[in-house]
Amino acid sequence: MLRVRVILLLILLLPVQSVYAADILLGMSTALTGPTAELGTAMRDGVLLGLERINRDGGVDGRKLRLVVLDDGYEPARTAPNMRRLIEEKQVLAIIGNVGTPTAIASLPVIREHRVLFFAPFTGAGVLRQTPPERYVINLRAGYTEEIDAMVDALVRHGGLQPEDIAFFTQRDGYGDSGYVSGFSALRRHGLADERQVLHVRYPRNTLAVENALADVLLAEKTPRAIIMVGAYDPCAKFVRLAREAGLESLFLSVSFVGGDFLAEALGPGVEGVVVTQVVPHPRDRSLRVVDDYLSDLHSLAPELSPTFAAMEGYLAARLLGLGLARVQGVPSRESLIDALETLGRIDLGLGRPLQLGPQRHQASDQVWPTLLRQGRLMPMDWPQIADLVPERP
Repeated sequence: MLRVRVILLLILLLPVQSVYAADILLGMSTALTGPTAELGTAMRDGVLLGLERINRDGGVDGRKLRLVVLDDGYEPARTAPNMRRLIEEKQVLAIIGNVGTPTAIASLPVIREHRVLFFAPFTGAGVLRQTPPERYVINLRAGYTEEIDAMVDALVRHGGLQPEDIAFFTQRDGYGDSGYVSGFSALRRHGLADERQVLHVRYPRNTLAVENALADVLLAEKTPRAIIMVGAYDPCAKFVRLAREAGLESLFLSVSFVGGDFLAEALGPGVEGVVVTQVVPHPRDRSLRVVDDYLSDLHSLAPELSPTFAAMEGYLAARLLGLGLARVQGVPSRESLIDALETLGRIDLGLGRPLQLGPQRHQASDQVWPTLLRQGRLMPMDWPQIADLVPERP
């Protein structure tokens, strides 16, 4: 990993003019400090690992891919200036792998103004998934709609829950709101007639102030049998721990943005049975070619790091962007890169099922993988297992 991090350090410290003219610069604004720093760091490391693999194989027509990373601390007020610096001062070709919904919302006006590709952000928010698709936004991962649809379908179909048995614990911002809207729509499809039947509690972003939300759950007229969490790993972990200490037996589920590896670490081995949906395969599943590539590259370049879902997503994002860059004729431009990505069609990246991109499809994957927390680790699971996880009806 030393070589990769030296590359990153040089890019951050030197002005653009000092980078070889043949280099292709990419930008990222992410959380390297603050309560979600582990997510931002993992995504950055995954992207760097994927770019290094491309560079090791000759780059793009001999041009090396470089990444400029700026820290926004997961605060939208810091993101927009970062984006302007990356685009206007650093002259990056594209933005890749930014982390978060509120920060993505802050990025969009700058992206639209400068017509720069916003590629594979670490968020499933619907605002980035317009119909028809927004030209300058291309996603890798499934959205929160697909993740929460899968949860709700499993809870109703396999767990025997009614829509009003399901509650929501969300972050009080665009991320949490996006998850709740997706969840409410899923419950409506399963017969929910009145939004007031659904318990919805929230906490402030970048805090651990979850006590009021938990009190609302404990004092609710009807105890939820399942609680879907749309938050960051530390507040979600605190919420689950305090709930268990208070005797709450509800099944907890979370969308992928929580960073399942970091949630498991924060919860420790004493808490089990939490379900986390993933939008990439398990990062230790060597039966998949691209995961085997990831683990091999991790072993050779960063043996001190453990594989994580977030880094796996960053790695896949870099590999997918590399395929688009390889299709560009001549020196890539911001527009020609988007045109090239839209011509990829069905893509075999080694995931066991194809990805797909096109002019009317700017989300490469719809796949959701459920995982279950057991003995401090997230293990693959099948949705019918949820029947054994939900508490009995009181």
